[in-house]
Amino acid sequence: MIVEKNSMIQIYELSAGRCSLSTPAFLAQAMPVLSWKVKTDEKDWMQLSYEVEQYDASGEKVATTGVVASSDSVGIPWPFEPFASRERRSIRVRVTDEDGQWSGWSDSLYLEAPLFEPSDWSSSFITSQGNETDSCTYLRREFSSSGEILSARLYITALGLYHVRINGKTVSDDCFSPGWTVYSDRLLYQSYDVSSLLVKGENAICAILAEGWYSGRLGFDGGKRNIWGERLALSGQLEITYADGHSEKIISDSEWRSSAGPLKFSSIYDGELFDARDTMLGWDLPGFDQSSWERVQEIPFSNELLTPADKPPVRRIEEIAPVCFVLSPSGKQLIDFGQNLVGRLSIRVRGEKGHAITFRHAEVLEKGELGVRPLRLAKATDTYILQGTGEYEEWEPLFTFHGFRYVEVENWPSEINKEDITAVVLHSDMKRTGWFSCSDPLLNRLHENVLWSMKGNFLEIPTDCPQRDERLGWTGDLQVFSPTASFFFDVTDFLSSWLKDLSIEQKKNNGIVPPVVPNALGDTFGAAAWGDAATVTPSVLYERYGRRGILASQFDSMKSWVDFIISSAGEDSLWNSGFQFGDWLDPTAPPDKPWLAQTAKEIVASAYFARSSSLLAQAAALLCMEEASYYKDIARKSRTAFQREYITPSGRMMSDSQTAYSLAIVFDLFENEEQKRKAGNRLASLVRDSGYVIQTGFVGTPLICDALSMTGNYVTAYRLLKQEESPSWLYPVIMGGTTIWERWDSMLPDGTINSGEMTSFNHYALGAVADWMHRVIGGLAPAAPGYKHIRIAPHPGGNITSAMSEHESPYGRIHVSWDIKEGMFNVNVIIPPNTRAEILLPSQIEKEFIEVGSGEYSWSVPYVDPDARGPYTVDDLIGEVLGDTKAKGALMKVLDELNVPPFIYAVMNNERGNSVSSLLQMVHASAEAVQKMNSAFAEAADR
Repeated sequence: MIVEKNSMIQIYELSAGRCSLSTPAFLAQAMPVLSWKVKTDEKDWMQLSYEVEQYDASGEKVATTGVVASSDSVGIPWPFEPFASRERRSIRVRVTDEDGQWSGWSDSLYLEAPLFEPSDWSSSFITSQGNETDSCTYLRREFSSSGEILSARLYITALGLYHVRINGKTVSDDCFSPGWTVYSDRLLYQSYDVSSLLVKGENAICAILAEGWYSGRLGFDGGKRNIWGERLALSGQLEITYADGHSEKIISDSEWRSSAGPLKFSSIYDGELFDARDTMLGWDLPGFDQSSWERVQEIPFSNELLTPADKPPVRRIEEIAPVCFVLSPSGKQLIDFGQNLVGRLSIRVRGEKGHAITFRHAEVLEKGELGVRPLRLAKATDTYILQGTGEYEEWEPLFTFHGFRYVEVENWPSEINKEDITAVVLHSDMKRTGWFSCSDPLLNRLHENVLWSMKGNFLEIPTDCPQRDERLGWTGDLQVFSPTASFFFDVTDFLSSWLKDLSIEQKKNNGIVPPVVPNALGDTFGAAAWGDAATVTPSVLYERYGRRGILASQFDSMKSWVDFIISSAGEDSLWNSGFQFGDWLDPTAPPDKPWLAQTAKEIVASAYFARSSSLLAQAAALLCMEEASYYKDIARKSRTAFQREYITPSGRMMSDSQTAYSLAIVFDLFENEEQKRKAGNRLASLVRDSGYVIQTGFVGTPLICDALSMTGNYVTAYRLLKQEESPSWLYPVIMGGTTIWERWDSMLPDGTINSGEMTSFNHYALGAVADWMHRVIGGLAPAAPGYKHIRIAPHPGGNITSAMSEHESPYGRIHVSWDIKEGMFNVNVIIPPNTRAEILLPSQIEKEFIEVGSGEYSWSVPYVDPDARGPYTVDDLIGEVLGDTKAKGALMKVLDELNVPPFIYAVMNNERGNSVSSLLQMVHASAEAVQKMNSAFAEAADR
């Protein structure tokens, strides 16, 4: 179909780095980066040039870039003068196509700078006169406005967590502000437009403080308190501009008052206690009697550490109603929300004064009772004591969150109804960018589980788990999951902010990346796959978002991590010293000894040495750094050393394990393609011999399907993915799991919880396979940074007959959907403007790509399963053949002619049974018999 050129070229999204979602958009840096997206129905549209105009606060044009000949529209360096503190400007952009036709101007984007200089702050950090161990404090200050208010801005932060109100109204829907950072070096503050909240005359600004991560208990085995400080404190600066041009500041100082209040206790791990009997009516309004409140005291804190908020805030994202109410065998009232989630309860209750209701949270039930053992020492308990007014009372915790599907309610004053209680889902408010579905409902549920685990663990920082006495920023988990995360959501700002804290922790420890960031545990060792978050995560962000500035800002961090490995590896270029996690939680290891993986730890470490040094060399070359050649040589030496030490000439690994082969294949550590192919075949053999169950831990699991498919073993990869017996991805799905588990068998088949000390039912790391699902099943992957060039190459398998993968890339929406009907492979593709794509259809025997530009496309071609042309083993075919009644009948007939022993039939009738190849070996079947079996399966498959 020929599409005529269309004069409608529209800029439908213009952004400038990290901004809040408010209007105007508050910046996080004085020179933000610009990006825009184009909408047009013209096929093969490419940008030829652009122009950006800048306007001042009065609307007068003050600068323009002029016409810039460039196809760039993502991550454009700020082309004007840096913003000064409090400065307001607006920008707009227009573009031309390759024929020089201009689009219209985009809508204006209004930008405002916060306080960039320490000298901009006049406020002090104020704290109560009370006990320094208090977990909550109430603060307030009244003031009079002196005229008609034109605008007002509030800049605010805390040591601890804050909730701020003006004249009885919440300033923002942000939760857990100011967030979690390395507080000793970087404390975020938020900027709010509060013009609409102030009135002429008397006003009141009030806040509640809680310990949060700053001084609350963190870590397992009881944890530690006061890691970054002991006293809760607030620093706020309200700047008011009046219609007559004058301005004034209301700052946190000794004029404020403090008091205890109804929120008696708040803890991240343990929950909250709220005594509504102590409710102070009107405490957040002007005119409140504060005579019993004490004056605050000021404490020292350096304004040099104050940093504009640079990541999306945590927000209340959705509410989930109860699915059912049940009584446990012991008579406890339980609520099932049907989904393992992260958040808290919102309740509505009526009862007598002093009546206390307790809510205990857990992810699973065990023998019908709340399964709290995995929480370890986290109480995860909220208590509400009724005010007893005779009316319905509404309450929701402010400063805590729990990981739960089930809630045990103790002492509800009457019959509980669905309308009385909801679960509020909390996570960092990132923009959703990725979707996937296919014809297999179990894989769809697996994918949904990965999504829910990411949402629950991307709360302020990327955590390992959201429920027990841990909830820490484990670097290894994020390192392996970052590609998947970058598909689901726009995590640019979320992870860029976390990487800043990672860099800070490195500087404290000679380049070593601690296992958790922020380093709440105090550990100072560097371990492979965990510390490599320093190199892998920035590289992934560059690959998925095309923002070169991310590599530039993290280059010193990447470099210092590789320099640490070099110093640890020694002259032989092998990293075989120091503590290593290895392939953590390999399912072959004992439950109480997760470090006893079958893969040698030095293989994991040396493989990551080669990987990280290669990524650093690539970043250095891209950034034109003089160190590029040095690190390229380091990468070459580490790769050669790995080959020499751990790989035989025939492609066998020293550790003959699934993880060892997966690492070497995906990290490209073999000498040549033939050696790599043999290694892939050996990996496939190991998977088949295992009965297609997982034998990899945190390191190998994200790589194994890629390692198999990269070496042509797609059938094996699909059978591994679709295995339902433990350990496997689908076993938790079959068991009713709604998130990804930490252990493959966190819950045993009899419904009891794994006896291991570490047992979480919400850990996203093993869900990293979703990235393979997006790229291989869905067929959508970047072929150049930021999806400027897109690869569309679906590879059907596993009896999947249709799939859809969709991603909102930096250039716009990419869509791939395909199905197989009546022997035809049908695919629909949408490619966004200013990009190109290479399309590989599964029927293309020569594997030549079709090159296309932007637009919508459809193809329908005869479908021949590309895997059917290759050699089959019995195990490769058994799952597919047995799923087809006609093929199974034909196979049975052939097997009758071969006089196959009866036990083979029993195995065949159990698709999740033992390996047929292994059974044949057990009865010492001849090579000729095995060949006949293979032929029989091939013949059955053809039918």
